[in-house]
Amino acid sequence: MNSSKEMVKDALRIIFMGTPGFAVETLKALVENSYNVVGVITMPDKPVGRGYKLQPSAVKQYALQQGLTVLQPEKLKDEAFLYRLKQLEADLQIVVAFRMLPEVVWSMPPKGTFNLHSSLLPQYRGAAPINWAIINGEKETGVTTFFLSHEIDTGRIIYREKTPIGETDNAETMHDRLMVMGAELVLKTVDAVLNDTVTSVPQNELLEKESGLKAAPKISKETCRIDWGKNTRELQDFIRGLSPYPAAWTELCQSGSDNLLRIKLFASEIIDTGAVNLPAGTIITDNKTFLDVAVQDGIIRITDIQLSGKKRMKTIDFLNGYSLSEDARFC
Repeated sequence: MNSSKEMVKDALRIIFMGTPGFAVETLKALVENSYNVVGVITMPDKPVGRGYKLQPSAVKQYALQQGLTVLQPEKLKDEAFLYRLKQLEADLQIVVAFRMLPEVVWSMPPKGTFNLHSSLLPQYRGAAPINWAIINGEKETGVTTFFLSHEIDTGRIIYREKTPIGETDNAETMHDRLMVMGAELVLKTVDAVLNDTVTSVPQNELLEKESGLKAAPKISKETCRIDWGKNTRELQDFIRGLSPYPAAWTELCQSGSDNLLRIKLFASEIIDTGAVNLPAGTIITDNKTFLDVAVQDGIIRITDIQLSGKKRMKTIDFLNGYSLSEDARFC
């Protein structure tokens, strides 16, 4: 016989919305903890690879494995989709790494729609909160659940959970940590909904306690270009904040070559912080074991690198197959 809490779980009809692997962790937590997920909304299949074969999202793949109902609307205001959504009779909708919802969708369930965001809102509203928190040298970040409202990422906050950003953390390690933390926070939020103990705080109240609002806009290819005029700390944070995806990049300039060679940088170390009497971007290397770059306040050592069209490799392996001229620099 089910316990009273399990009976409540069965009674609360949940629709989950998400697309990438980050969202799968939360959907998996809901399923494995016996919450009543009556439907999953995800992006339409996308063509990938040379053959442009349609590839389902990570969320769709997991949902189908679990026998869940999946809807993949092209347009969220489509009448046929809205009709099917209403037919699922959800009490609550949960959004994790999906797309902006129109009011007709997020206002549909009687207990509302809440979103999981990978930052400590109201800071880092936007599409790339994990990347920007690291790029900006933050010492901590976290996850937030909040009710959706008209403006993106501005709804009333339900819960926030903090975690430190370590010196060696990058976008990948923080993504994986926040993915697990986020799933746990979603369960905590759903339980509060189940028990009618949800309290939420307007973001304006938290804004008053924090100085300056930092945004997390979508990252473009040009955003990822390295500015060698920055200092060692800024460059270190920039590289790790974009590693491994979409990855910081630069161009290699050297004598004997008319073409600029694009290079992605994935990891680095600060090995000296002191004035260097060399132009920013100058490469210092023995062409065997190390590749250092002079910047305004010291030297940064590149440890993981990728030539355009090649695989990611350790710098020592790169130098084993590619010789740099004495005047080589990153430009």
